[in-house]
Amino acid sequence: MRNRAKCKLCNEILESFHQHDYVTCKCGEISIDGGLQYLHAIAKNWSNFLRIDDEGNEIIVTVKSKEEAHESIVKDNANSNKSNPSKENESVNHKPKKSEMISMLQEIIKSYENLPQHAMLLPISHYDFVSVLLLVSAILELDN
Repeated sequence: MRNRAKCKLCNEILESFHQHDYVTCKCGEISIDGGLQYLHAIAKNWSNFLRIDDEGNEIIVTVKSKEEAHESIVKDNANSNKSNPSKENESVNHKPKKSEMISMLQEIIKSYENLPQHAMLLPISHYDFVSVLLLVSAILELDN
């Protein structure tokens, strides 16, 4: 997702293109930073801050403290395990079929094709590269 935001006061849409690209709206109410590396945001009043997705849709953000966010994640994980305790075991024991892996690879390709032009020029991490190579290797090793 591109690092974009909109100020509700001045209606300016901001976009941060790289890690140290700190931008502020013309009225000074909101700022963003981090490009595609991280989505850092600052607002004088968070009710005036909107995220903008890659299709131009406005996303209302919910601001939580670090403690609230951590508690929410822990609660969500506990609830998902309570509702289906075997779900965790199923995902560990499930071996994807060749067609499922090819589908994963196609999803990765689509996500890269949908990146903005400037993102196509950024380097990928070795982790990203190894992940794709492992997936391709697993597909080629399957007998199906």
